[in-house]
Amino acid sequence: MTGLQRLATVIIDTGIDRSSYIPLYIQVRDSLKEYIDGDASSPGDQLPSEPDLCRLFNVSRTVIRQALRGLEGEGLIVKRKGRGTFIAEPKIGESLFQELTGFYQDMSRRGHEPTSQVLKQAIIPASQKVAAFLQIEPETPVIRIDRVRYVNDEPIVFVTTYLPHALCPALVEADLTNRSLYAWLEDTYGLQIERGHRVLEAIVAGEYEARLLEINEGAPLIALESISFLQDGTPLEYYTALHRGDRSRFEVELLRPQTHQSAGKHVDKVIDQLGSKG
Repeated sequence: MTGLQRLATVIIDTGIDRSSYIPLYIQVRDSLKEYIDGDASSPGDQLPSEPDLCRLFNVSRTVIRQALRGLEGEGLIVKRKGRGTFIAEPKIGESLFQELTGFYQDMSRRGHEPTSQVLKQAIIPASQKVAAFLQIEPETPVIRIDRVRYVNDEPIVFVTTYLPHALCPALVEADLTNRSLYAWLEDTYGLQIERGHRVLEAIVAGEYEARLLEINEGAPLIALESISFLQDGTPLEYYTALHRGDRSRFEVELLRPQTHQSAGKHVDKVIDQLGSKG
């Protein structure tokens, strides 16, 4: 047992109430969670091994494994084959669901260093779905950009973006490695997003997304689908973003509803139309 592990065994509350209605693995999980959230531990610290935890809590290995699976599912720990179990880095907070900012702007504002690996940047004919969101005819030229977005050199999100070619033709040649797409659109063409509609959904990673984001196939992803509009109501951008579930969390500020109607009537209509075809 390492020095950090020995320290952990002293600080972790190993008291188990066997008469409680709360399952043993939940009690173990909550005790470990309290330790992880406390001041005595830091991201990267190694937890005691499964046999050591069994002895500490005086429970079976099945109970310990259930507790650790729960913590891993919440993104609080990571298991490294052949090395052990470690406290995970805290998730990266994002406000993209409540503010009309781009990923680059949001991360920079929070003190992170975002970069992008551009996988594809080309003019393609719009599919029926993309055309419906952008209010153009199918087969109309659009610019498609596939990017893996990094924060502090760690892949966090895979984004596929579509914009009407007619609105920003030079975008197909723009270098977006270390620059905000929204800032480029505003600086180059004076295009500024006025409103948008975004939808969140929980999915699992396929083989392709898992490889790009350096996670296991089947790992949780947060899928964000977005359509953004200019001030005159013209759709400017449609994108899908797959955020790593173990490294991302979204922050939303809730307000009391106002009497005015939602500005997303067109998006709701498109979603209804696409759903009826599915």
